[in-house]
Amino acid sequence: MNDIVKRTVTRRLERTAESLRKNNIEAYIAETSAEAVKICEGLLKDGETISCGGSVSLAESGVLDLMRSGRYNFLDRSTASDRAEVEKIYRETFSADVFLTSANAVTENGEIYNVDGNSNRVAAICFGPEMVIFVVGYNKIVRNIDEAFLRVKRCAAPPNADRLNCGTPCTETGECVSVKAGGDMTAGCRCEGRICCNYVVSAYQRKKGRMKVILVKEELGF
Repeated sequence: MNDIVKRTVTRRLERTAESLRKNNIEAYIAETSAEAVKICEGLLKDGETISCGGSVSLAESGVLDLMRSGRYNFLDRSTASDRAEVEKIYRETFSADVFLTSANAVTENGEIYNVDGNSNRVAAICFGPEMVIFVVGYNKIVRNIDEAFLRVKRCAAPPNADRLNCGTPCTETGECVSVKAGGDMTAGCRCEGRICCNYVVSAYQRKKGRMKVILVKEELGF
């Protein structure tokens, strides 16, 4: 990243962070993933019950390694022996102290946009855990909600559906079938493996500081 790009990214992150704060969402800017891990470490307390949604960003940044360090009571669905145990962990997550995740997009207006298939992730974002921490690479910053839902259709859903072996059309074409047809936010395929089922925009929050967003000056996730 050259100096001009760095300055542009910095200004965009600062603008987005300020908008998030106006929406009662705490915002931090991390220069690197390692710094993002340090910020998470400062927000978490040893012994707390924590959980997370499926997130490439958490894995790539090193935050998932922190969660698995043994310092916390981590409700880790990857350790489940069957689907019933996974579902049990999903429900236990609502009583967690902290839920960690990324976002599909964050707008410069201070909105957090997420789309889910199982919807355990968006459910925990909206209600349950006392704190929600988002770790978001600069590649997920967009101008507005219109750009956010197009980003999901083009950049987030296809690689995630492929990663999860969902067998949806977007894994073959590289974008949602609704894009060329001019479909709106919720338009898409009608496949059993569809991962774009529920749509959540987190805007102004009543509970100040429950949501915390760490914006990272690195590309993370899809």
